[in-house]
Amino acid sequence: MRLRFSLAHCAAGLALLLSAWGAIAADAPTPPAAQEGDWVVKDFVFSTGAVLPALRLHYTTLGDPKNEAVLILHGTTGSGTGMLSPNFGGELFGPGQVLDASRYFIILPDALGTGKSSKPSDGLRAQFPNYNYDDMVSAQYRLLTEHLQVKHLRAIVGNSMGGMQTWIWAQKYPGMMDVAVPMASLPSAMGGRNWMLRRMLTESIRQDPEWQGGDYSKQPRSWQFASVFFNSATIGGNQGLFKIAPTSAKADALLQQRLSAPFPGDANDHLYQWESSRDYDPSKGLEQISATVLAINSADDERNPPELGILEREIKRVKNGHVLLIPGSPDTFGHGTTGNARFWKKDLAELLESAPRVAK
Repeated sequence: MRLRFSLAHCAAGLALLLSAWGAIAADAPTPPAAQEGDWVVKDFVFSTGAVLPALRLHYTTLGDPKNEAVLILHGTTGSGTGMLSPNFGGELFGPGQVLDASRYFIILPDALGTGKSSKPSDGLRAQFPNYNYDDMVSAQYRLLTEHLQVKHLRAIVGNSMGGMQTWIWAQKYPGMMDVAVPMASLPSAMGGRNWMLRRMLTESIRQDPEWQGGDYSKQPRSWQFASVFFNSATIGGNQGLFKIAPTSAKADALLQQRLSAPFPGDANDHLYQWESSRDYDPSKGLEQISATVLAINSADDERNPPELGILEREIKRVKNGHVLLIPGSPDTFGHGTTGNARFWKKDLAELLESAPRVAK
């Protein structure tokens, strides 16, 4: 195991912390134009045995399909196009950057149940099949291999939910990638405060009379409140939040901004997405991973606290595994830190230079 620490140098202030909640404007090289598409899987079988006659998988790509492919996986309630934000794609995909889209074929799928892929709000609502991360990864694999005709990946980079899916990818399809970069995640069972707060979020929706068993005519009011509560507890970093809200008045103003902001999406969709992590546990197959792994976490990650010792312990079971732990500071964002590529893009560049290419 190799444990590395990266000191972040970044501008401070309210706008930067709020970037963990959404994109902010930034000057960055412009990557090639994104292309969006859809592919429909007939009779998709879920891990529960349920079958969806037509599963739509939406995706966005950058670059030439003839180039080496890189798969980028988004977090819960996100989408593939969200990874084009200035703080993420703006730091990675432009000319001369580490994942220059003129050199790589960048694939940004909307996970099953999210974005423009099939999801409960399309019409089935609470009758939509329950899915888990394994279903999401299986759908992504089929999208790549059957539709996009991608047989091998130079790298998979996933953040938060995407990071957990990267751990699954690396052991379920070990010959598919050279490099795996799971971020803001742990290779262990979902549990502890992380799961307890997720359950509180989903139960807040289910127990709201306005939810009506999923057949609501308007979005239940508890949905936004519970989501803001969850995010306030699990993203932002202790130092980062205190920096921008050092008094009760400033903290109240920040909360009011979040509670009154437009809240796009759908309660059923979000409920399904959060509950899909219920049986996540990649710990049994870590020895099967053949890719070079760089697990990137932040020391102030509220959902994956390093004091648990899980990552430090489990990475030893990955034969070519490494850890980058970004120190917490007033300029980091807790669980949102890794959504800002400036903290780790240099390490990714070094990894892509040195990691061997496995046989295709």
